[in-house]
Amino acid sequence: MTAGSSAHGADLESVVARSGRSPEAYLDASASLAPWTPWMSSWGARYALRTYPDPSQRRLSGLLAALHGIHAESCLIGNGAAELLTWAGRDASALGTSLIPAPGFADYARALHCWDGTYSSYRLPLNCSDRWPCDYPLPPSADVVWVCNPHNPTGQLWSRASLTPLLQRYRLVICDEAFLPLVPDGEEQSLIPLVDAHPNLVVIRSLTKLYGIAGARLGYALAHPKRLARWAAWRDPWPVNGFALHLGESLLHKPCRYRDWCRRVQRWTAEEGAWMHGELSRIPGLTPMPSAANFLLLRGERSLVPLREALEQRHRILLRDCRSFEGLGETWLRIGYQSRRRNRRIVSALQREWLSP
Repeated sequence: MTAGSSAHGADLESVVARSGRSPEAYLDASASLAPWTPWMSSWGARYALRTYPDPSQRRLSGLLAALHGIHAESCLIGNGAAELLTWAGRDASALGTSLIPAPGFADYARALHCWDGTYSSYRLPLNCSDRWPCDYPLPPSADVVWVCNPHNPTGQLWSRASLTPLLQRYRLVICDEAFLPLVPDGEEQSLIPLVDAHPNLVVIRSLTKLYGIAGARLGYALAHPKRLARWAAWRDPWPVNGFALHLGESLLHKPCRYRDWCRRVQRWTAEEGAWMHGELSRIPGLTPMPSAANFLLLRGERSLVPLREALEQRHRILLRDCRSFEGLGETWLRIGYQSRRRNRRIVSALQREWLSP
C-alpha cells in the first residue's frame, strides 16, 4: 500500500497531516460518491443520538425491502458494505475455495483473510467495451465466486443474463452492487430479483455512494433469511448507530423521492462521464477507459505516480492510486466524477502536469 492511500481510496487524514492544510482544502476524487448530500432535520438527528438504536434495524430493513420488492427478512443493514462483506467472507470461507476478480476491490480478499479463507484470482479483460451491458466472462470452477457489478475499477456493467448461469455453477455467488444505483439503466441488470429463488445468492448494496454520505457507513445485504439471521447472530450489539439508521430512514421513507434522487444521480453519471472521457481523450499519452459507472480508469504510457503526487502537492487534488488493485500497476489511476466545475479543475491540472516538460 502506498503512502497516503488505502484499499478504499486516498487516506485524507494522512495527506492533511503531511501538508498541514485542512481537509476542506482538498478535492478528493479518489472516492466515487454522488456530488450532493441531502439535507437532514436537526431534531431527528438529536433524537437518534440520544436513544439506543434498534438492534434489528427493522424500520430501515422494511423500507429497503419494499423498494426492492422482497421480504424484509431478506434484508440486513450493515455498518457500510464493508462489514457485510466480512460476513460474506465467513460464509465463503466455510464453503471452500473462492474466486475473486482481478483487477478487483481489495476488500474481498480482506474479508476472506479474516477467516483464513482460501481463494484464487480470475482475470477480467482490460480492453473495456463502451457498449453496455457486457457479457460476463465465465470464471473457472470453484466453490464460491465474487462479482462486482458495475465492476470496480473498470466501470464495466455486466448483464443479468450473463450472470444468472453462475447461480447454477457455484455453491455461493456474492455480487457487489455498491455502485449500481448510480448507473443509468443499471437496475435492469441487478440480481436482486433473483434473491428469493436462489438461497446461494448474496447481493451487497451501499447507500453511501448514492447519497454521498460515506461517513455514515450504511450498506445492506439481500439474501436468504436464514443466511442473514446467521450473520446477525455473529455481530456485536447495535452494529449500526442510531444516527445512521435515522439518516437512512429519512432518505428512504418516500419511494418517489428515492427514485427521483436515483434519476438525478444517473443523469449526472451519464453527463459527466461523457464529458470527462471526451476531455481526457484529448491529452496525448493518457487513455481513459470506457465506464458505465461514476468513475473511470485512466491509463498512462508511463508511470502515473509522479502525476498523482503532483496533483496532490501542487493542486490539492486526490486521485485513486490503483496499485491496490491486483493486476494494475503504476500506469493506472481512477478518477471519481465531481461537479462540472471540479471536473474542469481536474482536467486542467492533469493537462498542465502531464504535458509540462
